[in-house]
Amino acid sequence: MSARDAILARIKSKVAAGPDAARAATVNQRLAAHARNLIPARGQGDDAHRIRVFTAMMEAVGGTVEVLDDVNDVPEHAAAYLRNANLPAHLRRGADPLLAKLPWHRGGALEVVEGRAIDSDKASLTRAFAGIAETGTIIQLSGPESPTTLNFLPEVHLVVLEVSNLHASYEEAWSRLREQAMPRTVNMISGPSRTADIEQTIVRPAHGPKNMHVLIVRSS
Repeated sequence: MSARDAILARIKSKVAAGPDAARAATVNQRLAAHARNLIPARGQGDDAHRIRVFTAMMEAVGGTVEVLDDVNDVPEHAAAYLRNANLPAHLRRGADPLLAKLPWHRGGALEVVEGRAIDSDKASLTRAFAGIAETGTIIQLSGPESPTTLNFLPEVHLVVLEVSNLHASYEEAWSRLREQAMPRTVNMISGPSRTADIEQTIVRPAHGPKNMHVLIVRSS
């Protein structure tokens, strides 16, 4: 038996026998009965308040934010961001339906390709599952529509966040997530990649994009 098999066997031995439905019901019952702990008031408020708090928290860790009235303005603003950053007019995105139907011709010479990120990609565009105002955090779910490589491999990560998905707290986002099938990976990202492991000096990037730009859209 390999070390991996031994570990899995030990885990299996600790799992109670019985149908999965019964175990799932037990978990759901526990979640429903467990009261939420203290939730910070910082992110609580209307759309405008959540946008202000999210923007302040994201900018505090080196990210940038734009607020758009219409999701159809994303191509133009994405192209402008890359141009101003002196980056190629090339963007990699996932197969998310909202991103797929955008009027990409408005991006002018912007080339948009679909799929998982590759080494040569300088910029990616994803759609956030949720945003958390209290900490300026983006929550991303892995899957065919949003490959995890898009979050971490390219130099620049652009994110589309709908105001309807911008929550005051983590608890709201997790409640939403539990209403659907749990993805393989949930990534919580607060700003560009950075580290201060060496002499407490901030270095960007560390293990991901050195720039993160969030496009908050009021209407989609």
